[in-house]
Amino acid sequence: MAALAVTQTIGFGVLYYSFSVLLTPMSRDLGADASHVSLALTTSVLIAALGAPVAGRWLDARGGRVLMTAGSVLGTLALLAWSQVRTVAQLYTVFVAVGVASAMVLYEAAFAFIVARFAAPTRARALLAVTVVAGFASSIFMPLTGVLTSAYGWRQALVILAVLYGAAAIPLHALVVRRPRAGRTLPPAPDPAPAATPVPGRARGGAGERAALVRTATRQAAFWLLGAVFTLHGIGVATISVLLITYLIHLGHPPLLAASVAGLLGVLSVTGRLITTGLQRRLPAALIAAAIFALQAVAAALPLIGATTTGAIAAVVLFGLGFGVGTITKPYLLTERYGTTAYASLSGRLALPATVAKAASPAAALAVAHAAEYG
Repeated sequence: MAALAVTQTIGFGVLYYSFSVLLTPMSRDLGADASHVSLALTTSVLIAALGAPVAGRWLDARGGRVLMTAGSVLGTLALLAWSQVRTVAQLYTVFVAVGVASAMVLYEAAFAFIVARFAAPTRARALLAVTVVAGFASSIFMPLTGVLTSAYGWRQALVILAVLYGAAAIPLHALVVRRPRAGRTLPPAPDPAPAATPVPGRARGGAGERAALVRTATRQAAFWLLGAVFTLHGIGVATISVLLITYLIHLGHPPLLAASVAGLLGVLSVTGRLITTGLQRRLPAALIAAAIFALQAVAAALPLIGATTTGAIAAVVLFGLGFGVGTITKPYLLTERYGTTAYASLSGRLALPATVAKAASPAAALAVAHAAEYG
């Protein structure tokens, strides 16, 4: 878990969060509008979404060692290629590779390994450990990228980040993400599952068993209701992440205060994950998630109370507590209902619409605001 916490933190830091820091110097160097350059990150997110179901089938069938190690190599090479781009078209091409690498190494792949490796009580703690540490990726790598860019320029900063990522992620994924030895069965998780689910809780099943489970699950309304829940939650989180600072300034707050209030989201996401995992020992996970999502809905009062500093902080705190809850609740609910045999395949099915929606939602929100003539 320590190894995965390191690789997820560095992976999110360099493959995702570094982009916002490099956007301005990249745009200036490439002679392109920032809005055009920013589409590269959207491209990466969409490619990762499209790759999630494919990666899920591989993870269920063959485990994560080869996939995550190869993804680490690809991510390192993509970062090096990113440092050498001279046109926006080249940047888009590189970010296709970044998206493929992200599908191979980030949360979906790491969670699939954790679900297969650990029984239910330990699994929740393992998911928490990884996501709590990785939750600080933006807090670590956005300032670090800024320091490197100021000292060496954005191209050299990317080379340094690529070396850092490759030196950590490639050997750790190769050595730590191991499949069970032949003849050894991992401890079964005491996960209740529908009667149609064959042998729930086993770390690995046959291809026919996994395919049958996927067919059974995807024919159930409950599976797609879960998909709708996490897609809608992802839309809210993505929209607030991108537009919160702009909106707080619109409400009359100084830019520094707006950025400081928005900065609470990272700490609150970790807090929400700790609270959720602690409560799961006493209450159903679905009930906890519903309660926290309800708190986030109360935060929709931001337009009414956000003009004051206290009101803005209160709304952001309410919303921020659920910021990372979807990340750790989805694996729990999926394994609770369907077992672990086809977890990665089912998770990949849910990740595709959710990630596409998250990628498009900030721009869609702005389009709605424009159409409504809202300032």
